[in-house]
Amino acid sequence: MEARLDVLRDAVSAKVVKHLVAANTAVHQSALPVATQELVKIRASQVNGCGYCVDMHTKDAAAAGETQVRLNLVAAWREATVFTEAERAALELAEAGTRLADSAGVPDEVWAKAAEHYDKEQLAALVGAIAVINAFNRVNVIVRKPAGDYRPGQFG
Repeated sequence: MEARLDVLRDAVSAKVVKHLVAANTAVHQSALPVATQELVKIRASQVNGCGYCVDMHTKDAAAAGETQVRLNLVAAWREATVFTEAERAALELAEAGTRLADSAGVPDEVWAKAAEHYDKEQLAALVGAIAVINAFNRVNVIVRKPAGDYRPGQFG
């Protein structure tokens, strides 16, 4: 399987990806725990059916020390006992922010749960992480970027 478009080599899409990477860097440098960032990216990617991003973020999370049990249970986080209440609130916000059309936005109670666990800077980073991964998911799904060959840390 080959992607419809090589977004790193096409001049216009490479510029777009460069800006998405810069936004992701801002999130990565925030006070939001890296484990939470990866869990949110994995869950949004699962919801969006982006195999490339699921592959990337599960491998990066594992390389950073995330356990296989937790990675295996991201899709079923509601029934799993391995996530903290803060992570569960972040995962719920990620799902709501990814499935915007399903509930006409993010419900106040979902935001309130996240706000119980994260300060304003962390909430801003969480919103940024959700927005950026959804953008990356859409790019990769549209161009049919194949999954499976990513190596942890491949893009620095």
